[in-house]
Amino acid sequence: MANQIKLIQKKDIDSKNIPVRKLTDQQRRQLQHEFKIYMEQYFKDKLGKGVDYTKIVIWDDMLIIRGEGFLTAPEKYINETPSGREVVRAARMQVVKQHALDNVPYFEKMLQAKVIHQIYDVEPENDFWMHVAVFDRVLTEPVGND
Repeated sequence: MANQIKLIQKKDIDSKNIPVRKLTDQQRRQLQHEFKIYMEQYFKDKLGKGVDYTKIVIWDDMLIIRGEGFLTAPEKYINETPSGREVVRAARMQVVKQHALDNVPYFEKMLQAKVIHQIYDVEPENDFWMHVAVFDRVLTEPVGND
């Protein structure tokens, strides 16, 4: 019986000549769960309060992190006025920027890809924040009959 050899294209090899793999649906779901636990612990450690709801989505060449219920009781009070909202937004934008600085290297390592674009935003009036990172390669295998 002959062995099958899979040719690896140059675009499928990282800078250390280690083949990079696209995540199967099961691997993607597992990694999303691991990232969710990691992010909840990160905010609990940094801020003393976790996010009430965290959702992580890895799809195509993107990682999307969103959180709801992150404001503290004093921030909720300050957030009741338009000028207070701006104060809370500015403070929390600093937290999200620091999150990106702290965690992008971790995501890059885990996904074996480099972030080439990212954006983050905070909506204190909705107690919502998100971070979207676009990577230099497709991270997931196609699902279905693509």
